Amino acid sequence: MSIGSDLLPVEDARARALALASPLPAEWARLEEALGRALAADVRAQRTLPPWDNSAMDGYAVRSADLTGQLPARLTILETIHAGGTPRHELRPGTCARIMTGAPLPAGADAVVMQERTKPGAPGETPPTVEILEAVAAGAFVRPRGEDARAGEPLLVQGTPLGIPEVGLLTGQGMSLVPVPRRPRVAILSTGDELCRADEPPEGRIVDTNGPALALAVSRAGGLPTVLGIARDTLEEVSSRLAAAQGFDVVLTSAGVSVGERDFVKAALEQQGVEMNFWRVAIKPGKPLAVGRRGATLYFGLPGNPTSSLVTFELFVRPVLRRLQGHTDVEPPRVPGRLEGELRKPPGLAHYIRVAASWREGELWVRPLATQTSGALRSAASATHLLHFPRSANSLTHGAHVELLPVSWSA
Repeated sequence: MSIGSDLLPVEDARARALALASPLPAEWARLEEALGRALAADVRAQRTLPPWDNSAMDGYAVRSADLTGQLPARLTILETIHAGGTPRHELRPGTCARIMTGAPLPAGADAVVMQERTKPGAPGETPPTVEILEAVAAGAFVRPRGEDARAGEPLLVQGTPLGIPEVGLLTGQGMSLVPVPRRPRVAILSTGDELCRADEPPEGRIVDTNGPALALAVSRAGGLPTVLGIARDTLEEVSSRLAAAQGFDVVLTSAGVSVGERDFVKAALEQQGVEMNFWRVAIKPGKPLAVGRRGATLYFGLPGNPTSSLVTFELFVRPVLRRLQGHTDVEPPRVPGRLEGELRKPPGLAHYIRVAASWREGELWVRPLATQTSGALRSAASATHLLHFPRSANSLTHGAHVELLPVSWSA
């Protein structure tokens, strides 16, 4: 049997984890709190924006028909219209209006000539005039009424991620609240006799970094983290701590899911009635990964090595948190790149190599970090991407085209 032949492929594992998740119930959130979340319902425009045709630049509002003859054309200036002002005159043949960016077009105007394509008339002449040096077509430099939205029409559909432009669009509609799935509540439990808190004297132990790191990753993914502390390596304590995690949408544990004699997380999950969906994935780092569900709560038993924990969060947990928040595009983003150097491995496991990227000659070149050990956070600290080294491959040569996943933990 080849290495990894009895393990679940990464893509299958992610698909099975995502199949356990559905968008959470909706709530009305303030726009600034909804940033990064997805709409829970379609939204229709309440206002027509812009509410009138307006100028896209400083210049002169004109009748384009006045500019079809010999140029330059001398036009009489009826008024000056500033942004926020109201036109007082309708343009007649041979007339125009001085206009500023954002100001409404006067009746009769159908185009704007930019100021740089004009020549002012003689100082002090009455009435004032301007020479138009070139013709413009109807609609030139005009932002038409309803270009952004028309009242009653669909504006944004359910599942639309709310970025800054979308929030701005909703703000322009006079909205202050928007329906979005509530943020997932995520409990985080570290396990291990060797662990202590950062404020405790080590005395032969090591500080738990997984709990705080995962809490930050959950927050960046839009979730609400609660750190439950550290459970010692006994079935009774791990099971007791998991029993106290009821009511959360997602429970993350770190360590204790491998095959060691003191790895009790998988057994404790089963003891708590969690139906395991899969365990162990054909991936490095992160092979010991357990995923299951009890009722509406999803459970992820993540590896204990710090970098393995972050990598499996990126590949499996973050997509699930996005699904819970109503996003439809939940797969990790992928970008093409080129490999600097060479990589080798036995076939059987998909490797996700921590790399640092830089642009050269219009392409993204990536350099594997010096250390790829999963027990050292330093091996993730400088990473900008994960390089997908496919399960079936055993070598990648210098200059090879590779698939890259930007990491959300990068600054």
